[in-house]
Amino acid sequence: MSHIPTLQTLVLNADMQPMSWGPLSVWSWQDALVAVLQERVTPVINYEVEVRSATRSFPIPSVVALKQYHRRKRVAFTRYHVFLRDGFRCQYCSQELSAKELTFDHVVPRCRGGTTSWSNVVTCCQRDNLRKGSQSLKESGMHLLRRPSEPSPRQVDEAAKRHAPRDNLHKTWLDFLYWDANLEA
Repeated sequence: MSHIPTLQTLVLNADMQPMSWGPLSVWSWQDALVAVLQERVTPVINYEVEVRSATRSFPIPSVVALKQYHRRKRVAFTRYHVFLRDGFRCQYCSQELSAKELTFDHVVPRCRGGTTSWSNVVTCCQRDNLRKGSQSLKESGMHLLRRPSEPSPRQVDEAAKRHAPRDNLHKTWLDFLYWDANLEA
């Protein structure tokens, strides 16, 4: 029973697709169990582990689905989502790096009135960030691979599928994630 605290639950939308890929939509098993008991979600698959109260036992959900479809209208502006939009690639030199090795750059520097927004922030390697500094693109002689813009939820999900870690995924989740899936005739 010592492994129960580390279990997570994959959360699917009512169409049986993950709510989000970037990051993958997961809840703690405790939150998922509460949602099942409150009948906000439907359990799809349970772990082979139960928790017990004084009078009942409850299976821990591995995968749950929302009862009503939830449509995401916008993507939250986060560092991770900027990296996903840009493919974890410096938008100046095109080098692909890990999230730990990346930073972001304000195309129009903040000291010149630039905002921290989808249309002004790009993924950047540390070397190019230092090189550009507080200069404009023209002053620095640097060029963007592509102009920054706000991605749709679908664009972020597609990017997240390409960059998603495949470790720490429970085997019961794989049928819902479709990674490397081959359909047999």
